[in-house]
Amino acid sequence: MIGDAAHIFPAEDGLFEETFSTDNTYRVHGLNITIHQDYSASLGVAASVWDSALHLCQFFESESLDLSGTRIIELGGGTGLVGIVAARLGAHVTITDLPSAVSQIERNIAANTPLSGWPSDGPAVSALAWGLDHSRFSSSWDFVLGADIVYLPETFPLLLDTLVHLCRDGAVVYLASTMRREHGAQDFYDRMLPQMFSVELVQRDPENNINIYKATLR
Repeated sequence: MIGDAAHIFPAEDGLFEETFSTDNTYRVHGLNITIHQDYSASLGVAASVWDSALHLCQFFESESLDLSGTRIIELGGGTGLVGIVAARLGAHVTITDLPSAVSQIERNIAANTPLSGWPSDGPAVSALAWGLDHSRFSSSWDFVLGADIVYLPETFPLLLDTLVHLCRDGAVVYLASTMRREHGAQDFYDRMLPQMFSVELVQRDPENNINIYKATLR
């Protein structure tokens, strides 16, 4: 399973030729969230806080979306920023990514645990390889979240299969993406996702080329 996932979701060769780490604090939703990022070849793109993750958190604030008590699963969590913010706002959160990213997410959850405790409960972390083991997960979610997870066209059918499974009980999907032409993101939202979902562009930031989409299973 892990070997298959590594083949489908390959680390980018040469992306981080030197291994280093950094801690950054982000102000989102009135919260200071400190994120440790391990830049290494084993983590690849999962090492970074991408701008789309910050945009997704800011979108929840601008839309006054009440996450308290909701059930949320985040796909491709990377550093865990989005899921941590949702949990700090009172959601019951499960953050998922490939096995290589799990320890980084767990470290960031620990670093952002409030002194008074989590409003609902601390985020759970679990490995999930799209299209391969999503059936291990419940379909009973209120929201499915993802930030900058649409960038490898060969994974799009696997992501679609996973989203369909997770949304069978009516979950709403919010995906934030940097719309890189070379990564085929527009094709995913215009052609592939609408095969199974009703899709709505809910926020567009042309300056940063970041779109946020809302999707519900047909």
